Amino acid sequence: MSSSQFEQKLIKQIEPVLAPASPGVQVQVHQGGRKICDISVGETYPYYDLASLTKIIFTTQLMMKAFDEGRWNLETKVKDILSWFPYSALLIKDLLTHFSGLTWWFPIYKKLDLNASRVDRWTESARIIRDLQLENEHKDESVYSDIGFILLGHILEGLYSLPLLDLWTRTKETFYPGTSLEFHENNQPKAKVQYYAPTERCLWRGRTLQGEVHDENAWSFGGISSHAGLFGSVDDVSWFGFFVRSQLRGISKTAIRQKTAQVFASRARPSGKGDWALGYMMPTPGSASCGIYFSPYSIGHTGFTGTSIWYDPSIDLIVTILSNRVFLGRENKEFVKLRPQIHNWIIEGLRRT
Repeated sequence: MSSSQFEQKLIKQIEPVLAPASPGVQVQVHQGGRKICDISVGETYPYYDLASLTKIIFTTQLMMKAFDEGRWNLETKVKDILSWFPYSALLIKDLLTHFSGLTWWFPIYKKLDLNASRVDRWTESARIIRDLQLENEHKDESVYSDIGFILLGHILEGLYSLPLLDLWTRTKETFYPGTSLEFHENNQPKAKVQYYAPTERCLWRGRTLQGEVHDENAWSFGGISSHAGLFGSVDDVSWFGFFVRSQLRGISKTAIRQKTAQVFASRARPSGKGDWALGYMMPTPGSASCGIYFSPYSIGHTGFTGTSIWYDPSIDLIVTILSNRVFLGRENKEFVKLRPQIHNWIIEGLRRT
C-alpha cells in the first residue's frame, strides 16, 4: 500500500464516525524518521490549543534539562526547592508521576483577583496550592493532577531563579527553534484569531474561545502555565515527537544526555499502580488512548481539547492527532472512543504495507 493509498483508506475510515466526536481532526504519522501520513478530515485549522501537551512539550522537557544539569535528583523533595511547601516528605518525582496526593483539579481561577497583574496572579496560585489538603495521600495509585504540574512550574522557577515565561523562551530557543509553539501572553493570540481552532463557548468568559486557552486556570494566569497554555500546529507537535525520538536514540543535538532521556521515558510506577514514566503517559492495558497495538514501552500524552502524541520506540512510530473536540461540549466522550481507534487503524494499515 502506497503512502497515498494509506492516507485515503484512513480518511475513509474516519469520515463516517467523525461528526459526533469533533468538527475536524488532523493526523500525522511518521515511521523510521519518514512521514507516511498527513491528513485533515472535517473542518481543521492551522493552530490548536494543545492543552495538556504543554506538560510534556514544556514542563517535562525543562525538568529533564534541570535533572541533567544536576539541579535536582530523584530523591529531591519539593520542600528542598520551595521552602513554603507544607508537606516535607513529598518528592519532585511524585509530581511527574501524579503520585503526589494532590487533588486532580481545583478552581484556582475563582480565587484570583483577575484585575491583578499576570505575575501576581501566578504568584498567588502558589499560595492557594500551599493551602490545599492532600486528598489522595494514602492511596497507592497515581491520580492525575493538574495541580501537581502547576506546582512543577513554581519548582522550575525556583530551580532556575527565572519567571516561567522566560523559562519558556529559553526552552523554545533551545529545543524548538523555528516552530510556531507559543503561549498567548495575557490571552492575546499571536496570529489572526480565525487561524485557531475554536474550543468551546465558555459561560464564565461569556464567549466562544478562539486563540485563548480553554483551561480556566491557565487563562486566569494570563495564558502561561506549566500544565496548559501552549498553542501550535500539527507540524509543531510532530517536531516535538522527533525531538523526543532523537533524545532516546542518542542523536539529539541538545545538552540532554541519552541516559537522562531514557530515565524519563522509563516506567516510574509499578504496573497496576499508574501507567507513568516521568511526565509521560504510558499505555494502560485495555484503555490506552493509543489503542491496543502500541508496545508497553510507548510514551505520550493527551490534551483535554482533543490533542495527543504517542511514540512507540519498538517500531519507531510517531502518531500526532490534533482536534478541537471540546467545541461539541467538554462532556462529549465520542472523541475518547475515536482516538484509540485511529491508532488501531494506523497500525493495521501499516501491517498491510
